[in-house]
Amino acid sequence: MSDPFGTDLLVVPGPPTMAAHDASALDLRLGAGNVDRALEGPMLQSGAHNLGQALILRMLTPRGTLAELGHAVYGSRLHELIGTNKNESNRALCKAFVLEVVSQEPRVQDKVVAFVFDIASEGPSELRFTVTVQPVDGSTPVTIGLGVEL
Repeated sequence: MSDPFGTDLLVVPGPPTMAAHDASALDLRLGAGNVDRALEGPMLQSGAHNLGQALILRMLTPRGTLAELGHAVYGSRLHELIGTNKNESNRALCKAFVLEVVSQEPRVQDKVVAFVFDIASEGPSELRFTVTVQPVDGSTPVTIGLGVEL
């Protein structure tokens, strides 16, 4: 049976399906991965981990930056929050931008299972959230977390 989520190169650092909360650049990871157990070469990501990585990368990519490659609507508008104040209005925009990303991903249902801001762990100019999505194949829901610097 083939993996409905596909296999891709591992580029998101940190625990599976969690993006780093610092300014470290995303890059290919070398070594043993979830699929390829070789000690050399790019690590691969598959299954639910690949789906989580795909959503994170879509959220981290400013919408329109891949237009020249034929993907004009790929990405999110989360970058529009940079330089804004931390308030309820921008918190609502953040949630709307994330829901928009989820609706663009064909491997998940359009409606999220849960969306929660982690206010207790947020810095003074940061919004942190977790979002749980339901894969269209009916498998276990996938939860990812991300911090957005304002």
